[in-house]
Amino acid sequence: MQLPIIPDNELQRLAKLRTLNVLDTEAEERFDRVTRLTRRIFSAPICLVTLVDAERQWFKSRQGLSATETSRDISFCGHAINHDGVFIVNDALKDPRFHDNPLVVRDPFIRFYAGYPLTMSDGCRVGTLCIIDTKPRQLTGEDIEILTDLGKMVEAELLLIVQNTLDPLTAISNRRGFELLAHQALASCRRTKMAAAVVFFDLDFFKEINDSFGHRKGDELLCDFANILMTAFRESDVIARMGGDEFVVLLSFVHKDMVNQAIERFKLLLEQYNQQHQHRLATSIGIAHWTPDSDICLDNLLDCADKAMYQDKAVNHSDAS
Repeated sequence: MQLPIIPDNELQRLAKLRTLNVLDTEAEERFDRVTRLTRRIFSAPICLVTLVDAERQWFKSRQGLSATETSRDISFCGHAINHDGVFIVNDALKDPRFHDNPLVVRDPFIRFYAGYPLTMSDGCRVGTLCIIDTKPRQLTGEDIEILTDLGKMVEAELLLIVQNTLDPLTAISNRRGFELLAHQALASCRRTKMAAAVVFFDLDFFKEINDSFGHRKGDELLCDFANILMTAFRESDVIARMGGDEFVVLLSFVHKDMVNQAIERFKLLLEQYNQQHQHRLATSIGIAHWTPDSDICLDNLLDCADKAMYQDKAVNHSDAS
């Protein structure tokens, strides 16, 4: 069996996959509609929308298969993402790359595979729309065109997700993206009995910057602030712009000391930024802690952090005056 080659842009590819905010989410009709249609057009027993993660392939939509994921090492899709066009295996038992693959010699007994690599605007291939059969098959040129067109439908849906969950200015999550990821993170913390915290940020005196120097400068500073947050906090933390000059971070699997350390790291980076730039950034901060035995919902947790932030803002404005 031949293992899939890791693409040269693997780190960029995985980063793009993470920005989709799709991994481990519920089934959605917009994707299931495409896999049902594809399965019917090709009379294939199995059709999948797969996303190739670091060590697994996960199925966003699946028809004819009960499994939700498999190891990347044995995946056909791990090979498909290394190809520009549709990747085809006509008879896996006769292909030296796959003849002894567990997915070939055991259930689901793959003999035929065709996968269109789902490609994002930056060229990163994050997964496939694929059809699978238990009998050898051939695809015509027209078949390949049809599968490509159907794959582009899936790409369009993934693009809509990015547009709907990312803040277009700062390229971090927006409110909707934050809520999707935060619910998943808190559910994981509850299962593993680990604590979490929400940190709310509101830029101080930001209206004065916009009024004095224009919205272009204001937008530049918002992007700078987002970059400081991404540097200060972990890749596993959920960082979002909630709107205007308000930002929020959800830290999961943490205790209070770790939260305090992260805040101090952020303050240090912010001070370093201010020493190097003409326009200073100042922020008020509110923290709300969450425990796995808590029944507080995400909205109330955000509200608690927001109230704590306004208390901090009152102190900051009092000091400024």
